[in-house]
Amino acid sequence: MDFSQRLNKAIERGRRTGDVRAQRAAARELNEKEMARLHSSFRLELSEHIEKCLRQLADRFPGFRAETIFGEKGWGAAVSRDDLKLRRGARDNLFTRLEMIIRPPNQYHVLELAAKATIQNREMFNRSHYERLDEVDVARFREMVDLWTLEFAELYAARGQ
Repeated sequence: MDFSQRLNKAIERGRRTGDVRAQRAAARELNEKEMARLHSSFRLELSEHIEKCLRQLADRFPGFRAETIFGEKGWGAAVSRDDLKLRRGARDNLFTRLEMIIRPPNQYHVLELAAKATIQNREMFNRSHYERLDEVDVARFREMVDLWTLEFAELYAARGQ
């Protein structure tokens, strides 16, 4: 085989390698788009459930303000209240808040639910639950939202409110 034939074969191998790389990149991009679509659909469903649960909680305890959370931090809701406690002329501001969010998509392709609870300036819990996007069980996430909301309600009620 002369040099010209070997050169042609080398060029052909290079083109095939380039084609394979392009196909892999296209598959990865499609996979990324599919993962983003999955995350978005789960986020919508769960953030609505979070907001519904926390609004019901705020309705049960007077003084709580409910707010919707969306942006860089994630999507979800929070309830909070500020209390003033006077003791022997001293003034204490007491902060209570429950926040639950679905974190934004990331390179690990997981759906993450995060919750943080503070009652009268004391952190009660700071948790997260996550699953791979292709293995998500939405019912389990809904249960987590329900359980964490119920736990917060019980802890708050136990503090004499």
